[in-house]
Amino acid sequence: MKYSILVVLLLLLLPPVACGLRPRPVLTCTPGSTVDIPAGWFLMGEDEGQPSHQPQRRVYLDAYAMDCTEVTNADFAAFVAETGYEAIGWERQPAEEASEEPVTGVLWRDADTHCRWMGKRLPTEAEWERAARGTEGHRYPWGSAWDSDLANTVESGPGHVLPVGSYPDGASPDGVLDMAGNAAEWVADTFDAAYYSYAPDRNPPGPDVETDHVLRGGSWASPREQAQTFFRDSSHSTRPNWRVGFRCARSMEGVD
Repeated sequence: MKYSILVVLLLLLLPPVACGLRPRPVLTCTPGSTVDIPAGWFLMGEDEGQPSHQPQRRVYLDAYAMDCTEVTNADFAAFVAETGYEAIGWERQPAEEASEEPVTGVLWRDADTHCRWMGKRLPTEAEWERAARGTEGHRYPWGSAWDSDLANTVESGPGHVLPVGSYPDGASPDGVLDMAGNAAEWVADTFDAAYYSYAPDRNPPGPDVETDHVLRGGSWASPREQAQTFFRDSSHSTRPNWRVGFRCARSMEGVD
């Protein structure tokens, strides 16, 4: 018995990495704040499942910053109030209790315009995936095993969108929140199911086609398969979708 107690004490004293656990990032995440993502290589895609995210490959990205959370109703309301911008799917001031929920029902062009008004831009698909899975190729932002307590998806049960940052323990390795579930997210790229077979391995900009735009992360109405960090979806963005929002990014050397 004394040896068992000794082992437990040693495990408590060891750092998380030594115990085979991922250390949790120190979160200083609030709506509108950003997380710096250092330059380097990461694993993008997966060699299983849908052909559109195959093959897995190593991709290099320059340093950039990613919004810590999805853009909120309050953030978008400020944009509309100051600019007079008309978003077809977002026609009124949100209720106070919904102010910290991610703005949804915005078209791709609305998201793109808002980010540029902020002095930022929509993230590329590669930047989004790197912020979601880190450099180790995580299947979910927090690791390889599914946990319904760490994301707002069908399996979690709320059945509606929640305020941003509601699942802090589901943070990505860099401390980015809400990369799985809650609201699916627009990225800058247009969608080509075959893109991964010919995309460059350094700062891939997305395919040179004018079709659908890519959606990432899944929503509150998505099954866990669509919350995987490598899962790709798309939309024509011709009508508002109340499951889709966005977040912004910026290049470290300046705005694109």
